[in-house]
Amino acid sequence: MHAAPLRATPALPRPSVTGALRAVEAVLMRGGQRTARRNAWTSVLEDRRRAKDRYEAEYVLEAAATRRPHAT
Repeated sequence: MHAAPLRATPALPRPSVTGALRAVEAVLMRGGQRTARRNAWTSVLEDRRRAKDRYEAEYVLEAAATRRPHAT
């Protein structure tokens, strides 16, 4: 009597942390609250981007203001 060959079962994909958090968020929050939270986070990211742009502009302007013309 021969044993049936073992078949490998495909591994299930591991859930990501982001996916798990969104699943918990979906269970705990209503649609409007979820949208509000995402909009707030988008605003935070946009504020950070603007702050970075402002810092870079200040750096360039200060560098241009302190640069002295070269003698020819």
